[in-house]
Amino acid sequence: MDVFSSLAEGLAAILTVQNLLLLAAGVSIGMVVGVMPGLGPSAGLAILLPVTFGLDPTGAIVMLAAVYYGAMYGGTITSVLINTPGESATVASTFDGFPLAKAGRAGPALVMAAIASFVAGTIGAVLISFFAPMTASVARTFGPPELFLVTIAGLLTLIVIVGKHRMLGALSALIGFAIATVGIDVGVGQQRYTFGSSELINGIDFIPVAIGLFGVGEILHNLWRGGHLEHIAFKSVSFRNRAFWPTRADAKETRGSMVRGSFLGFFVGTAPGAGATVASLMSYNLEKSVSKTPEKFGKGAMAGLTGPEAANNGASSGAMVPLLTLGIPGSASTAVLLAGFLLWGLQPGPLLMQQNPEFAWGLIGSMYLGNVMLLVINIFMIPVFASIARVPFRLLAPIVIVLCTFGTYTVNGSVIEVGVMLACGVLGFFMRRFGMSPAALVIALVLGPLAEETLRQTMVISGGDPAIFLERTTSMWLLIMIAVLLLLPVIAPLFKRIVRAQLRDADDRVP
Repeated sequence: MDVFSSLAEGLAAILTVQNLLLLAAGVSIGMVVGVMPGLGPSAGLAILLPVTFGLDPTGAIVMLAAVYYGAMYGGTITSVLINTPGESATVASTFDGFPLAKAGRAGPALVMAAIASFVAGTIGAVLISFFAPMTASVARTFGPPELFLVTIAGLLTLIVIVGKHRMLGALSALIGFAIATVGIDVGVGQQRYTFGSSELINGIDFIPVAIGLFGVGEILHNLWRGGHLEHIAFKSVSFRNRAFWPTRADAKETRGSMVRGSFLGFFVGTAPGAGATVASLMSYNLEKSVSKTPEKFGKGAMAGLTGPEAANNGASSGAMVPLLTLGIPGSASTAVLLAGFLLWGLQPGPLLMQQNPEFAWGLIGSMYLGNVMLLVINIFMIPVFASIARVPFRLLAPIVIVLCTFGTYTVNGSVIEVGVMLACGVLGFFMRRFGMSPAALVIALVLGPLAEETLRQTMVISGGDPAIFLERTTSMWLLIMIAVLLLLPVIAPLFKRIVRAQLRDADDRVP
């Protein structure tokens, strides 16, 4: 079955009234989540995951995926209007978005950001349609050794490339692995770290951990930094005003940045561990370097807004490739999506597109429709969504905590899981307070059982001989990649010093 016929079947599967309503609800909720500073897609997905349990798997995942990429759109509104990114992926949007708003061009900035997001989302959906089947066909040749190394490489990418404090990132991942060991040892059938509790025999569920870390943890951290005392200086916008719409000069200036950001973001997003934040910052630096007027960047350059906006939405599409084809989440948000897959009995990986083609292609097809919905909703509802930013955090915080508690309890009706969620909320606060990585913990928690199982299988196959990793071509290349990732913190500063020394020598030779 070729790509076009598979995509047509996927679109037909979601073109039901229920799925379209869920898709519309998902993109709208995603916009709201993105607009609320202090939440972001990870927290929104974690809180909403229990709500989707009564839905069929396709509709539920379509809705959650729409929340994911919809939040990327919404985070831009506060970045532009009040210089406060809705989440980390829209930090780069503040560099030129807020100066444009101060110059009285908030409307054109928001419209061009919406168009850039639409272009990137559509390009990303097209690339997924072609790259996902190709990646899945390659991944089907992977055995336990390769799958184990891919999980380790994904975590190392998150820790080494993305993390500012690598040792703290590694510690965060180890905590996630430790939590994943609670329950029954699959090898010998013995209980591990259950402390005699029957509710812990099946392990610590992902949902209370994710809701605690990203929901309660974010709220506590924002309260600690004084978010409840902040007063927002709000800039009103209205699409009825002619100045709300961008000019031809804006469109001409941003054409190249949208395309470059879309492709850059997608391919950065496909790397497990890299994500929308990295992609948007890389795009901003790229646009500044290729611009004929780099001095305008930071002062209100439209290309400095549309490039990162395209990149963070392209990255959210790219992150779906390793999730669907390898079962490897590339970010905290896709880790929550992976938990949703597993809850509905769907195993993302090389066989997903073969065994559940209607589901996989339905999800991909929904991204085409979701981006169209988001473009329309975003442009004409910008004033409405912008007004949500006026909600004081002191009112938002207790509402979110109540939703977190209620959502956790409704999953299994377990008071212990509510306790786990609240404990993880406190843990999440201290992790943010001291520079640790909740994303690394969550991804390690999700990948821990897979890493343990594939390592055990590898040792059984080889009779306990680790040389099996060197005897297989693919696993050997993965080991080389892991070695490069481990050496990168040493190589990168050395390379920078060499380049700086050469530049100094060149300056000294100039008469």
